[in-house]
Amino acid sequence: MSFFEIIGKIVIGPLKLVFETVFHAAYDVIRDPGVSIIFLSLAMNILVLPLYRRADAMQEQARDKEASMRCGVSHIKKTFSGNERMMMLQTYYRQNNYSPVNALRGSVSLLREIPFFMAAYQFLSRLNILQGVSFGPIADLSKPDGLITVFGLTVNLLPILMTLINFISSAIYLRGFPLKTKIQLYGMAVFFLVFLYSSPSGLVFYWTLNNVFSLIKNVFYKLKHPKRALSALSAAVGIAVTAVYLFADGLGLPLLKRNIVLTIGVALILVGAVIALSGRLSVLTRSKKEPAPSGKRFLAAALFLAVFTGLFIPLNFISASPQEYVDVTCYYNPLWYAVSAFCLAFGTFVLWLGVFYRLASPRGRVIFERLMFAACGAAAVNYMFFGTKLGFISPNLIYEGGLWFSGAETLINVFVVTAAVALLLLLAVKFPKVSGAVLLTAVSAVTVMSGINAVSTAKSVNEIRVSDDGGMPNFTFSKNGRNVAVILLDRAISEDLPYMFNEKPELKKQFDGFTYYSNVISFGGHTNMGAPALMGGYEYTPVELNKR
Repeated sequence: MSFFEIIGKIVIGPLKLVFETVFHAAYDVIRDPGVSIIFLSLAMNILVLPLYRRADAMQEQARDKEASMRCGVSHIKKTFSGNERMMMLQTYYRQNNYSPVNALRGSVSLLREIPFFMAAYQFLSRLNILQGVSFGPIADLSKPDGLITVFGLTVNLLPILMTLINFISSAIYLRGFPLKTKIQLYGMAVFFLVFLYSSPSGLVFYWTLNNVFSLIKNVFYKLKHPKRALSALSAAVGIAVTAVYLFADGLGLPLLKRNIVLTIGVALILVGAVIALSGRLSVLTRSKKEPAPSGKRFLAAALFLAVFTGLFIPLNFISASPQEYVDVTCYYNPLWYAVSAFCLAFGTFVLWLGVFYRLASPRGRVIFERLMFAACGAAAVNYMFFGTKLGFISPNLIYEGGLWFSGAETLINVFVVTAAVALLLLLAVKFPKVSGAVLLTAVSAVTVMSGINAVSTAKSVNEIRVSDDGGMPNFTFSKNGRNVAVILLDRAISEDLPYMFNEKPELKKQFDGFTYYSNVISFGGHTNMGAPALMGGYEYTPVELNKR
């Protein structure tokens, strides 16, 4: 992995994983790619709404600070010049607790779009499930829409519509903003038009929905009581959607889609109620003495989850049989698999959860820390005591018998994990310092064990010798003694071999001197299962291996 691949895995990888999880979860229920894209856009915008609100607040603080200093800066620039002007400006900035670096806050709305856009582009532009799928007037979501033909020239309408919505949203948002900020946002809208004009319509449709959501958000920002309006709108839309469910028979909707409509309607009504009651509930639940947040506890919990899921678990699998993860025809050190997994885990738990942690209020950070501590315990309990009897796992990380659990196993798992989470939350509330010490110990333990497994894997992999002849292994035969070569026909039917030789006599000549065993069957569906018994005898059959 190159340096830029590692950075991309840390920054973009977690977002892409969220995109993939949300989309496929929606598609598994809805079975419609177009509607799944709508659900993806709605879910992602709700998820990152706190990030957008914090970014807007940072921009507003930066603008207010610059506005309060504008007269003084203008006076200094008119009065002084050269090095004297620079020294006076530096002194003035220091007196007002302002750094020129703070000017970057004015561009945070542009910076926040980049990682989400890159993740959406990588996911939706290469999504095979969109190929050949139509949605409304769009003939193929995997190609540009080409909705209009003017004088024989095909015009993609969706990117133009996306840009118009972006312009309207920016015009509402940018009232009272300086010219520099207006140029940035309008320039970004033009950039998206040029960059996405020939992109797959599924991607452009997703980004158009994002702009619609941004337009609605900017309209609410301009209202005197945005929470009340949002609550009323959510409840009204929920009631309307529920009404659609009541008249679904007349619309000809199947039962599954009727249930989805009802679920969405009820959820919107509940969201409206929660928003309406949020202010009162926050007053009722606010205690007299709030505990202070601790960034160290959050960081320790995030590092544990990153090391545990990104290094400890993958290296446990790989170190059990490292050579199985090596293809001698295309050598790739299996330790890089662990590096890739760790980058993804680090980006998820440390980087992005860290971003949301920093955006939270002091009370929200305390809740964040406690939930992260409970998540660490739940992950450890789940890995150590459950799913340990699923059989063999392939180098592709697929269990031989499938990933299946009975109802009783699921109930026991839910009960044990819930009990562990409750106990850890109690520990985090009553003894926060103890929870911090436990986290530091756990991080040290999984890091050391991961290092031991990494060293063991490296030693085992170094024993593999790959030839320079096209990456193929060398086989040495004796010139004087007797050589024995055994050919295992993986998943082949032995009885068909004589018919093949009769049909192609030239094959029989090529295998002259070999012995054909007509009544031989492997102990498994793969060579790895049949070869040990062939080399070592009956004590290496699966039955005898399992006894030991």
